[in-house]
Amino acid sequence: MEENITMSEMEKETEEMTALHYLTEENASFIRTEGGFVRLEYDGRVWERVQVIRLFPFTEPDKYISLRTVDERSKEIGVIADLAQVSVETRKLLEEQLNLHYFTPIIEKIIDIKDEYGYAYFHVMTDRGECRFTINMGANAVVRLTDSRLLITDLDENRFEIPDVFELSQKEQRKLDLFL
Repeated sequence: MEENITMSEMEKETEEMTALHYLTEENASFIRTEGGFVRLEYDGRVWERVQVIRLFPFTEPDKYISLRTVDERSKEIGVIADLAQVSVETRKLLEEQLNLHYFTPIIEKIIDIKDEYGYAYFHVMTDRGECRFTINMGANAVVRLTDSRLLITDLDENRFEIPDVFELSQKEQRKLDLFL
């Protein structure tokens, strides 16, 4: 079934998609739902559940927080310029959602890494406990954020961070060097 979309409808949709709306305590209301999600009231509309996403997760983790719909197309509703500009209660609510979304255990020790058939099997100790995970070696699973900081994404898209590879032992660094 093909839709007939007029030029003005396409222009309106494009304008909506590219518009930037800043959300503030004055024009938006954030409420925790019974299920622990974030409900947003803004511009006379209500979204019973929204996604909370960092636009610059590594360089500006507390600034430019995007609120988006949770549907398949995930449209941006608006942006909070700085979490410091919202109430303590709202900040706490949004930070809880961000911590869930960006759960990133810190790798403190590499116990073992095995390489088999294009996959690397990691056995590590993190700040959250012992963990095993697998990465696809051909899929840019290990990203160098700085000369010493690494972000590793496993097959299930879980993220792990090594804040400073030089703080690992020489033996651990040699194991890791095979995958960089």
